Amino acid sequence: MQNPTLNAPLLSDCRKIFLRELSLDASIGFHDFEKKTRQRILISIDLFVPILSSTSDRDDVQDVVDYDFVRNAIAALTQSRHFNLQETLIDEICTVCLSQPGIRAVRVETQKPDVYPDCKTVGIEVFRWANAQVQRSAQSLKA
Repeated sequence: MQNPTLNAPLLSDCRKIFLRELSLDASIGFHDFEKKTRQRILISIDLFVPILSSTSDRDDVQDVVDYDFVRNAIAALTQSRHFNLQETLIDEICTVCLSQPGIRAVRVETQKPDVYPDCKTVGIEVFRWANAQVQRSAQSLKA
């Protein structure tokens, strides 16, 4: 089910930049069997950036959000330490993404596709606004 926030008027002037199912090996999980070896995780990210902040008259990557940076920063984060919980990893990914200038909101999904033999994947999804001002505006639009 799609998050209704994704249709929020505060995102109507945004481009959605996305990475789908970035596959990384991470030390993640609280079960003993998960702590013994790295496991594959899939990360999907939607970055919402105002069109005026993501347009380049010069056709130059320096004028827009660089998704190479986002990809590399997330890869470095997953290699930086052990994460007991997907919730912790996903919150840190949101922080990395929202630290980039121009990003108004982010949706992040993490999946562990190999943790259980009897299901395709287990995962977490979260949506975050860049700052409290935007979040308050979004909440007032819902009321």
